[in-house]
Amino acid sequence: MTDAIRIHQFGGPEVLGLESVTVADPGPGEVRLHHSHIGLNYIDVYFRTGVYQPAAMPFTPGFEAAGEVIAVGEGVSDVGVGDRVAYAARPPGAYAEERVISADSLVKLPAVIGNEQAAGMMLKGMTAHMLLKRVYAVQPGDAVLVHAAAGGVGLILCQWARHLGATVIGTVGSEAKAELARAHGCHHPVLYRDEDIGERVRQITGGEGVAVAYDSVGADTLRQSLGCLRRRGMLVSFGQSSGKPPAIEVGELAAGGSLFMTRPTIFDYVGEREPMRAAAEALFDVVAKGVVSIEIGRRFGLAQAAEAHRALEARQTTGSTVLTV
Repeated sequence: MTDAIRIHQFGGPEVLGLESVTVADPGPGEVRLHHSHIGLNYIDVYFRTGVYQPAAMPFTPGFEAAGEVIAVGEGVSDVGVGDRVAYAARPPGAYAEERVISADSLVKLPAVIGNEQAAGMMLKGMTAHMLLKRVYAVQPGDAVLVHAAAGGVGLILCQWARHLGATVIGTVGSEAKAELARAHGCHHPVLYRDEDIGERVRQITGGEGVAVAYDSVGADTLRQSLGCLRRRGMLVSFGQSSGKPPAIEVGELAAGGSLFMTRPTIFDYVGEREPMRAAAEALFDVVAKGVVSIEIGRRFGLAQAAEAHRALEARQTTGSTVLTV
């Protein structure tokens, strides 16, 4: 038997309960992992509340973790017992001491990447890679807008975008978060409670607007993001921490200057083995070179998952938050 967080009904953080569960032996193509660190992501909240639906109830949430291989199934050759590995993969199940998962979902960790660091960056870092390299290929001289710039994805986006030669504008909720974002590559932090985001963006860009707006907030910011774009700019809606984003009429894209809009999900970009490993290698490279540093803002024990969710939803976290096993 091993411990895992289980959800029996959708609801608030209180539905996250620690239970003893049985973990099966790995089948063909599978491995059994012992987690050391588990990444906390807003997608976990969406599954907890029923915004996104699991395959069955009850279920264990979580898509990101790092640990050690403790058993391998038939046909597994890329990883072996004792290997340090990490993943950001479906199906959910990361909030657990141990789990069985497809070997194709795993990447071996290089010596320069620690387990805690990996658990805090796999999903967030590959999301940043998707946004900066594949959804919109950021070019030197581009101005970009990053909402929640002091969050887990936000800090990675700011650093990586600056490395690519972009001018980085980021929205934050406090002076402390502004300083954190600035220290991680954000040229122009904007305090969204005190400043008009659209006006500041136009001031910073000489009236032109940004090439791309990365919006993980949703309800509170999507229309402002649309108004911040330059002609033929792109609005990337990839989250909804403040609630469901409002509908955008097609005609608004034309009126704004032949704009583009997309709603990407990470597993459409890294749901297969080779694209996933390519994204992970690119992430490991920028972290190893010091281009991107991974900020672990808070740590909670696995049994404190509910407390971690409360902190995340209350915007009391910065950088990455991890659960320790």
